[in-house]
Amino acid sequence: MKRMIPILALILSTGLLYPPVVPLEAQESKRPNVVVVITDDQGYGDLSCLGNPVLKTPHLDELYRDSVRLSDYHVSPTCSPTRAALLTGHWTNRTGVWHTIMGRSMLRENEVTMGQMFQDAGYETGMFGKWHLGDNYPFRPEDRGYTEVLRHGGGGVGQTPDYWDNAYFDGSYWHNGQVEPAKGFCTDVFFDYAKQFISTQKALGKPFLAYISTNAPHGPMHSPKAFSAPYNNQNTNVANFFGMIANIDDNVGKMRQFLDQQGLAQNTIFIFTTDNGTSSGRKVFNAGMRGQKGSEYDGGHRVPFFVHWPEGHLMGGRDVTPITAHVDVLPTLLDLCGLPQPAEIKFDGRSLAGLLKNTTENWPDRILVTDSQRVKDPIKCRKSSVMTNRWRLVNGKELFDIKADPGQTRNIADQHPKIVDRLVTFYENWWAEIEPTFDDATQIYLGHPGENPARLTSHDWITTSSTPWNQSMVRKALNGPGNTGFWNVNVVSPGAYELELRRWPKEIDQSIHSALPAGPGVPGARAFRETPGSAIQPVKARVQIGSLTEERPIPNDAKSVIFQMELPTGPNQLSASFLDAEGIEHGAYYLYVRRK
Repeated sequence: MKRMIPILALILSTGLLYPPVVPLEAQESKRPNVVVVITDDQGYGDLSCLGNPVLKTPHLDELYRDSVRLSDYHVSPTCSPTRAALLTGHWTNRTGVWHTIMGRSMLRENEVTMGQMFQDAGYETGMFGKWHLGDNYPFRPEDRGYTEVLRHGGGGVGQTPDYWDNAYFDGSYWHNGQVEPAKGFCTDVFFDYAKQFISTQKALGKPFLAYISTNAPHGPMHSPKAFSAPYNNQNTNVANFFGMIANIDDNVGKMRQFLDQQGLAQNTIFIFTTDNGTSSGRKVFNAGMRGQKGSEYDGGHRVPFFVHWPEGHLMGGRDVTPITAHVDVLPTLLDLCGLPQPAEIKFDGRSLAGLLKNTTENWPDRILVTDSQRVKDPIKCRKSSVMTNRWRLVNGKELFDIKADPGQTRNIADQHPKIVDRLVTFYENWWAEIEPTFDDATQIYLGHPGENPARLTSHDWITTSSTPWNQSMVRKALNGPGNTGFWNVNVVSPGAYELELRRWPKEIDQSIHSALPAGPGVPGARAFRETPGSAIQPVKARVQIGSLTEERPIPNDAKSVIFQMELPTGPNQLSASFLDAEGIEHGAYYLYVRRK
């Protein structure tokens, strides 16, 4: 007993009897960081590591060689729907996002995003580049859980919601809600801001989620000349498409080197993926698949997905072969990071953590659905694919054995009626479950302190066919039934409002009637701003919200027409237009609504 006393005294004096108290900052720093890189319109075959014989992507090839790869991973055939599913774990049509324009690219307010879940769990969250899930409150990334945001407007640089005359080089972007000019090529800018964000979090000892979503290689096809030059033997479109991908590859390499230099690489989950099939590389190489961006065939929605995390033993170059999808990403990341799933949320996807770690046995053969709606209201079976590990049921009619026929050339539906019935039954039940949500239209808030004034654009007009979604269309003054429409809005506070109708946005300060000269070009394809701006001759302006309609004459050289209106609370439809002496209508492509 006497010999135990000195030992006990030693234990008590050194504190070894109890575990040491670890500061909160140190505990947080042990959680894995997350970097998600998602590119735009880059298909499965647009990487040299996946067989492209022309394009060179050495840094992504290196990531591929040391990653765990989802080799049968599927997204939506277009951009906004993929982002909605990736960031919520829910089927795209359930989230209200089944198009890229016309008010159908705004993520419903009741959806909880990856950013919000990570922020609630103590992470710092950053979003850089393309959001494309809404440009107004309550849909912007800064409203959905991201504390550091640098983004362009709409679905791409130079689209209608974007800062006027942006064209990939030396643009102006919204940085935490304020417009900020930036020098350089857009992809370089987005990665550079992400690095600044990461550096800040490292200094603070905070875990971080960095969501880097490039608009490249989406058209128009602009690339720094140094990156497109090796492909000048291709046509101009492909040369710049490949150049943009080569620039992305360079940025991925620099980001991984930066993480290593910062001592963060070992405990960072690094993901590379894309949002849909190729837009421009199919004729060069499409990995044997049928279809491209927008297609219901595999070439439209099967894309690369690489995940690398040394501390979590996700490395070494291994393929995960069971079918997976965008709805799986969020539950998987929560699982890998040890974060709680919100109790009120039921994901449509499932965690792939066991598959990634190679610890799961008897993974079930799942049925997954993807489709390409791109219409005002969803249409049953439209451009749809019901998928299992082996089968693809396309448009409810064509059946393909993807293992025997990866190019989807032989419809064998009549040979396998039981398989068709099984997949049709699943789709019928899937559709019946989500169809009631289709009428739950998203609404832009008016009079909310989170955005006052609200800046509305024609990109989000609801109409029956199309809308002026890029600045070239605004310059052309497109009009007519297919190019005019209304916004769904929700007036959250009653009272006096000022509605300012503009043909051109405030940042260029031009009159409603005036033409605009063509803007300067940039390397590659013709920029949206190179379209000359047409003159129009309207004589009066009109605003209609619900049953309220007001008209005013347009003075000569007026830059805008301002209406003072008392607006009641609640949801409504809002339209704003200019009319000439013959009654020809042009929509007010830009509308600023301020609660006074």
